[in-house]
Amino acid sequence: MEDIKGKLVNKSIEAFILGLEIYNKPTIRYRIEGFSFFICNAWELMLKAELLNRGESIYFSNAPDRTLSLENVLQRIYTNIYTRIRLNLEKIIELRNISTHYITEDYEAKYAPLFQACVINFVNELKRFHNKDIENHIPQNFLTINANYDILSSEQIRLKYPPEIAEKFIQQSNDIDVLSSEYNSEKFSINIKQNLYITKKHNDADFTVSLSNDSPNEVAIIKDVKDPANTHKYSYNNVIQAVKTRLKNMNCTLQYDKGFNQYVLNLIIDFYNIKSNPVYSYEHKIGNMQSFTYSEQFVEFIVSEIKKNPVHFVDSLKKSKKR
Repeated sequence: MEDIKGKLVNKSIEAFILGLEIYNKPTIRYRIEGFSFFICNAWELMLKAELLNRGESIYFSNAPDRTLSLENVLQRIYTNIYTRIRLNLEKIIELRNISTHYITEDYEAKYAPLFQACVINFVNELKRFHNKDIENHIPQNFLTINANYDILSSEQIRLKYPPEIAEKFIQQSNDIDVLSSEYNSEKFSINIKQNLYITKKHNDADFTVSLSNDSPNEVAIIKDVKDPANTHKYSYNNVIQAVKTRLKNMNCTLQYDKGFNQYVLNLIIDFYNIKSNPVYSYEHKIGNMQSFTYSEQFVEFIVSEIKKNPVHFVDSLKKSKKR
């Protein structure tokens, strides 16, 4: 058994390093897909070794010749569905699963923060579960993701791809934006960004600029048409997750035995006629397909309404529906 565990861990480290090497080579265009394949393989092998550490089987009980999938192992190791490590890896598994159907290189800037968090999570869990230091195999500076941060706008995506693929890209992008904001954890995503501030203290500045009153270039604020892909980022499931997360952070408990779920959200959507309110919802139509996404204002509205009366909120919606 020790020999099996050792081989699983060693193969896991090899897959991890191979994923990093592929991703950090700028000449490889298939690097996002390649990285997602190998990082998932690395996690699967490493977590299977941890199951063996715990004396648990890595085989299906009804098919002893088949080992568990990554999804199965992930659920057994991280039993709490809100564990940030699990949530991060689930998004990368989703990317791995769709990579054979969609071109993903244009969304590198969106996935890079998730990849970076996944790399750090792997290093930490490898040490915690198996007492293995990754720096014995690869220098620490190679653990940094070298990503292309040139983000395409929703309009550019729509011009470049057919409607079905474009909307899929935009939905994936919005999911990552929403979840990164709601979870606010470096175990889910590590954002790389630059903030510019204007200061009169030269010693605090990284570079200097000057203002000229007689410059021929004038600046004006332009009011443009807002893209619903930017204003209505929340999918139906993300609304549920966002509301649950915010209520938890506020120590506000909804008095309903199943908590805030699809049933409660549907009551709200029906009672307030949300789908006809453009401030809160937007209808997407592609051919015969129809779907809705929701705004930040809608999430805030739900939370504020629950806060007013968390004990009787659901009951009042039920009574209104009966009437």
